[in-house]
Amino acid sequence: MPHLLEQWLRDLGLSAPLVAWATHLYALLFFLLLAAGCLWIARRWLVPFLERSMRRSPAKWDDILVERGVLQRLAWLLPVPVLYFAADILFPAPMLLGEALRRLLLLAFVLCCLGVLNALLRAVNDIYTTLAIAKGKPIKGYLQAFSILAYVVAIIFVIAILTNKSPWGLLTLFGGLTAIILLVFKDTILGFIASIQLTAHDMVRVGDWIEMPKYQADGDVIDVTIHTVKVQNWDRTISTIPTYAMVAEGFTNWRGMQESGGRRIKRSLFLDMNSISFCTPEMLARFQQIELLKEYLAAKEAEIAADNAGRRVNPAHPVNGRRQTNIGVFRAYVNAYLRHHPQVHQEMTFLVRHLQPTPQGLPLEIYVFSRDQRWANYEAIQADIFDHLLAAVPHFNLRLFQYPSGHDLRGWQAGAPAPSSGNHL
Repeated sequence: MPHLLEQWLRDLGLSAPLVAWATHLYALLFFLLLAAGCLWIARRWLVPFLERSMRRSPAKWDDILVERGVLQRLAWLLPVPVLYFAADILFPAPMLLGEALRRLLLLAFVLCCLGVLNALLRAVNDIYTTLAIAKGKPIKGYLQAFSILAYVVAIIFVIAILTNKSPWGLLTLFGGLTAIILLVFKDTILGFIASIQLTAHDMVRVGDWIEMPKYQADGDVIDVTIHTVKVQNWDRTISTIPTYAMVAEGFTNWRGMQESGGRRIKRSLFLDMNSISFCTPEMLARFQQIELLKEYLAAKEAEIAADNAGRRVNPAHPVNGRRQTNIGVFRAYVNAYLRHHPQVHQEMTFLVRHLQPTPQGLPLEIYVFSRDQRWANYEAIQADIFDHLLAAVPHFNLRLFQYPSGHDLRGWQAGAPAPSSGNHL
């Protein structure tokens, strides 16, 4: 076609330089019109047709491809091969303009391929998150690593096109620069390895409640990438943790608690040891009025009486033989109260026990699990349990230890008797 145009212009009597300029101008205009036409056809007709077809299909994955703009980016890629072959025809190899256009088209091809690949990777991640397996094994870190590798390869090809060198020779050169690459991309490499470890060992997932005090992180994981893990704290702030730090330094993941069906309640009541005593008949008669203790006291009294009778114990002194104590009865009451509590998990660890005595008194530890794991509900259940137990302690002739306060000191100065140890509620 350029030769025919050139011959026609010569037949018109134009000079050789003018013919050359006119031919080049015509070829360039035709080239631009061809580029615009190819792009218009791809974006105006081909892409809308494919998008309509995909949206009508019952599958969901093709809708995600449309939403991520994969077809729109492919529309930019389609005209490039057509234009490349047109450049060979319109601008033969010796022409400088033709060589420049061919290199620009090769650059455009690399950049368009990179854009399509990025959109495709995002679509793959969206499609994967719709699967059931995605909850435990995210692939976002792997896709980001692949994207980084694609960028590196694209840069190599861009340099090769601009310098007219073989890309494989540049790859060999990059191999010699491995040490520099490792230094520059140290965080990326560490993050990639860490993301593999986190995923392979199922250490963290999106939605997990984790705690990492060093980074002031205490909340739900909202994103896991090759470089960072984002945590939305309970005060709605966002903490960003380097991915490799989670493997190197460790963190607390509360997922096990959330999946177990219960949340631990572990608190102690510190009882004044000076208030501990054997139960008198009057105390036992009063305790018999407590509904939760009726069966326990009857069975215990029968057991103790039979045991003392079998050993012929002298009942003149209370330390002879077996006797019930107010703290033992209170412990039985706490156990029965928790057994009848609807929000206490009965199938998980259930302990009401004494700990080692301390200068603050004898700790009576409650170690149980609530059925409701939600933070606010869990705190309400825990508070209700200890509200009741704190109020019930004086009914068993026991006192809770408490350091003297200003109110106590003023009372002693006014003539009120001081408690024998600590203070009581």
